[in-house]
Amino acid sequence: MGFFRIDKTDINCSARCGIIETAHGAVETPVFMPVGTKGTVKAVLPENLYIMGCNIILGNLYHLYLQPGIGIIKKAGGIHAFMNWNRSILTDSGGFQVFSLGDIRNIREEGVEFRSIIDGSKHFFTPGNVIKMQSEMGSDIAMVLDECIPFNRDYRYTRDAALRTIKWAEKSIVEKNSIENSSMKVFGIVQGGFIKDLRKFCAETISEMDFDGIALGGLSVGEERSVTLEILSYSVEYVNSKKPVYVMGLGDPEGLLEAIGLGVDMFDCVMPTRISRNGSAFTSEGRINLRNSMYTDDFRPLEEGCSCYTCRNYSRAYIKHLIKSREILSSMLLTIHNLHFIFNLIKKAKYAIMDDDYINFKNNFLNKYKNYKK
Repeated sequence: MGFFRIDKTDINCSARCGIIETAHGAVETPVFMPVGTKGTVKAVLPENLYIMGCNIILGNLYHLYLQPGIGIIKKAGGIHAFMNWNRSILTDSGGFQVFSLGDIRNIREEGVEFRSIIDGSKHFFTPGNVIKMQSEMGSDIAMVLDECIPFNRDYRYTRDAALRTIKWAEKSIVEKNSIENSSMKVFGIVQGGFIKDLRKFCAETISEMDFDGIALGGLSVGEERSVTLEILSYSVEYVNSKKPVYVMGLGDPEGLLEAIGLGVDMFDCVMPTRISRNGSAFTSEGRINLRNSMYTDDFRPLEEGCSCYTCRNYSRAYIKHLIKSREILSSMLLTIHNLHFIFNLIKKAKYAIMDDDYINFKNNFLNKYKNYKK
């Protein structure tokens, strides 16, 4: 088979199930990729992720380049060996991280100059060296260098950034094709801000290029959720849907289900792990904050009927105690639960797609989730 296969599309909407095949195994879609920015998904062991059925995680070139450095990763035998992860890895180019640096980065036509957040040293990313470094690390899927812009910039600024992203995408393909004996796949990234004609132009142009997948970037950068979904819904109409479609930075239950219904296949987000470290948990009735005093003597699991390790062994009261005591175990237990919750939600979504019942499934879940009174 090829890199991507669509097995089933719901007859009532665009939601679909498929398979992505990488050098490190098959990945069923839709798929959520936990974020392992620096070569680790925070507060969980690889074994925890394997048990949950996780087959792909995300790493970040920008952070791994700064520390420990590409040379160390190569010397270790590649990113999989270095971090003891034997399944698929997608690496982001670091475009969003560079964008967030503000005053300590300088965007040029050739690439991006930036200062290290570690020691202040100067560095330069180009479309070509970003692809080359991800190949040297042993990434299964690499992302191109793109220019992510702030929310609501004017037309000219947004157009220039989109054109630069397309120019960089062309150079990325040249670099990809120059690498011998590589199984690494490369995704192009659609920019264009929140201006529809620019989004359409960028989506169509990137789709026509020789990329293995299409990512929709530049969303979840401060806009209201309704705006995110409006631009996402518009953009997916103009991408090549025969390739896997990836929305970057989306990972809450509501956003995932809405995007799956639009035909999106891949997701990543720090939210499930970040809220764990802040004491919150996903449940089918809404998100709860274990710091709340109401959980002091609540001896129920986080979610009734949940089969994750945390819910099978620990109570809300105990986790609240850990949080109040500032024990690291609280983050670990909540991370296990929150990631399990997201994986299980997507599994249920797949079953609904196979039964041509995705719209009912989504609406039933969201009605209960949104109407929960904390």
